[in-house]
Amino acid sequence: MGGTRSEKEAYFEKLKSLIETYPSIFVVQVDNVGSNQLHQIRVALRGKGVVLMGKNTMVRRALRVILPDFPNFEKLLPHVKGNIGFVFTSGDLKDIREIIVSNVVAAPARPGALAPTDVYVPAGNTGMEPGKTSFFQALQIPTKIARGTIEIVNDVKVLQAGSKVGTSEATLLNMLNISPFTYGMVVVQIYSDGNVFPPTILDIEEKVLIDQFMAGIATITAIALATNFPTISSVGHSLVNSYKNLINISLATDYEFEGSAKIKEYLANPEAFAAAAPAAAEAAPAAAEAAPAAAEEEKEESDDDMGFGLFD
Repeated sequence: MGGTRSEKEAYFEKLKSLIETYPSIFVVQVDNVGSNQLHQIRVALRGKGVVLMGKNTMVRRALRVILPDFPNFEKLLPHVKGNIGFVFTSGDLKDIREIIVSNVVAAPARPGALAPTDVYVPAGNTGMEPGKTSFFQALQIPTKIARGTIEIVNDVKVLQAGSKVGTSEATLLNMLNISPFTYGMVVVQIYSDGNVFPPTILDIEEKVLIDQFMAGIATITAIALATNFPTISSVGHSLVNSYKNLINISLATDYEFEGSAKIKEYLANPEAFAAAAPAAAEAAPAAAEAAPAAAEEEKEESDDDMGFGLFD
């Protein structure tokens, strides 16, 4: 980005316009992302998000300029470091992240680069002449000669994640036509509706969030009931418990109300209720059998009439 005053003002205005338009921002790391790959990402996000790049000093200055109007964006300042950019969006965060991270390109190993993942050389025939056996031996890769060519006996890890790529390892991988690394945008932070959080939050399933929310409600309810402090979640339990207390008082005294009368009657004469229960159970199947019979009889009578009276 140029350093002229007009260009700076244009950048500030563009950043402010995007902030006013989009509620969510992805802070992305763009190490080893080329211009062509960046163009492909812009195309993939067309209609769903906008990519904005800029020097960190310019971004920080622009954010400080808009802080009086958007104070929540001060949370972004600590994350403006390294080779980063912004993706502004109003779409579903999971979908947008998938578009961002899925656009990757394979890259060869270069000396001095940090290996983002472990790199293995697979077992098999390399097609190389036997004269290069010493090169494999120097890297402690077991080989044998098969049909006049070098064959690697076992899979061998030549690079560990986080280690620097050496000249020998890079030469070997290039000789074998292995491009072990993939590069693309990496989401490092997400800003949405005034909150900043890591992208791992998007990996949490909705069921987990609901379960945690329900567990929190249960905890609040238990505390409210233990301290006699009413809350929305505890009122129902308090009413039920109070009703149970009234029943207990009514059973222990001569006081009686509609809810306790039936219970007192049952306790006074349980045999009557025990005898009534089997009778009710037997009456239910009989009623169920009588209903289809009555319906069948009514159907037969209606079929005989055929819709006509006696003197029609």
